[in-house]
Amino acid sequence: MKTKNILFSSALGMMFLLPVSSCVSLDTEPYDRETDLSFWKKENSALYALNSCYPTLYSAEEVLYADAMTDNAYTKVQTGFNQAIGNGSYSIAYPYVESVWDSRYAGIRACNELLNNIDKVPGLTDELRNQYRSEATVIRAFHYFELYSRFGDVPYFTNVVTIEESQQLSRTPKGEIVSTILNELDNIISNNYLPSSYTAAEDKGRITKWAAMALKARILLFEGRWEEVESVTSDIMSNGPFRLFSSYSGLFLVANENNEEVILDLQYTSPDREYQTQYQFLPPSLKGYAQLAPLNELVQSYITDNGKTIDEPGANYDPAKPFEHRDPRLAATVCYSGNGYVLADGTVHTVDCNPGSNPDGYGFSSSSSPTGYYIKKYWDCTYRDNLYSGLNIILIRYADVLLMNAEALAELGKLDEKAWNNTIRLIRQRAGFTNEEALKYPGNSNLIEIVRRERRSELALEGLRLKDIVRWHIADKVMNGYCHGIYTGEAVGTDNGYVRVENRVFDAKKHYLWPIPQNERDLNHNLTQNPNW
Repeated sequence: MKTKNILFSSALGMMFLLPVSSCVSLDTEPYDRETDLSFWKKENSALYALNSCYPTLYSAEEVLYADAMTDNAYTKVQTGFNQAIGNGSYSIAYPYVESVWDSRYAGIRACNELLNNIDKVPGLTDELRNQYRSEATVIRAFHYFELYSRFGDVPYFTNVVTIEESQQLSRTPKGEIVSTILNELDNIISNNYLPSSYTAAEDKGRITKWAAMALKARILLFEGRWEEVESVTSDIMSNGPFRLFSSYSGLFLVANENNEEVILDLQYTSPDREYQTQYQFLPPSLKGYAQLAPLNELVQSYITDNGKTIDEPGANYDPAKPFEHRDPRLAATVCYSGNGYVLADGTVHTVDCNPGSNPDGYGFSSSSSPTGYYIKKYWDCTYRDNLYSGLNIILIRYADVLLMNAEALAELGKLDEKAWNNTIRLIRQRAGFTNEEALKYPGNSNLIEIVRRERRSELALEGLRLKDIVRWHIADKVMNGYCHGIYTGEAVGTDNGYVRVENRVFDAKKHYLWPIPQNERDLNHNLTQNPNW
């Protein structure tokens, strides 16, 4: 949707303005601006309204900063970002929590505007009307999934509500929301209201039948409904057009956008729709200000090239050379000393992260990484001035479907050698593993833990870790105590020589759900608060 997805119609923004003269009937259109009365009478209004829904899905910043709320990453900037969620110090008035609530409901309103008015639009075939309606319904389901997975029970509605009505809404039970959005997705999928693919270049990024199915799988995964996860993901694997892209690092290059692995992504294009988030994670030597950085906990979670964890007997791991013989995805995701970024001319810009090294070393300046590591995934070497990027941000890809399938089978005790070879082995082969010890079925090992670790490594810094540690109910285990940066060997300010970055607190009695924003409760006394907030 390189073209359509970047349209922000001024007509749509004005269509809700009312005439101000008391001498004119409220049903009479003003002469100087678009109104709700005239907007929906135009054939292209449905497409304009639908286009306004897509940018509400996510932003590049929201996706890339999501892992700072987990044991994968850290942000050193407090204002405007989610640092306090990562360390557990946030409150009922925390701005980031408020912004998530506000932006998701703004997206829901945009979808409801289309869904409530599309039958007024002339000239649409039934097929196109059903397609547009389905796209908006899937986007709305995304929003409700994001809301309930963070807040639990939230107000659920499918009509455009007035300010007065919004101040009377109560929280809908989470189970009711889950049932409703799954039923909506089932209706869309079973009736084939969405195409399996789009052929026109301007339609890239639009929601397909497969995207609706993948979203359904994600919701079922979060709910732990393993049999249904297996069924949906197996359907995508057997009947969908997707396969793993040949290169793991190549997935995140402009040259390979919209490849055969992408199920749904955020469409960007320079210079019309861009973001500058990579400025916030690149090293100073690439003119970045590294306020978002990977943690050592993520680095140490990657297995070695023979398939073992770094602390497992027989692992091909040397603490003196910690980045050798590791999962190839580590070097593609995290930049550490001796690793580097491929530039547009094909040369490699190598980084020195050692303490005090000029300009990228840990502790050298306020622009240096707070952990001693830099993010490499989503580096766009084709950036425009001031590191502006038009690189698409992937929301759902086929590797995630394979991982969901493997996890469901592991939880059901059905992850056998055949299923392993159809999921984890394929993912590791694409990643660059060649040692058969890492590729073969591990037999009676702890398959659930292996699949969980694989999911972390494959999808690191793609914004999915928070939901994983919440649904696995391990957040209180991995988000308490100090998180760490690089190894310096010093005794002061370190744990076993690893830099202490931040002391975090995750209270299992309250932090598995975010608080309902206090400003919302001040306006609407029907909104109850989550436990212990």
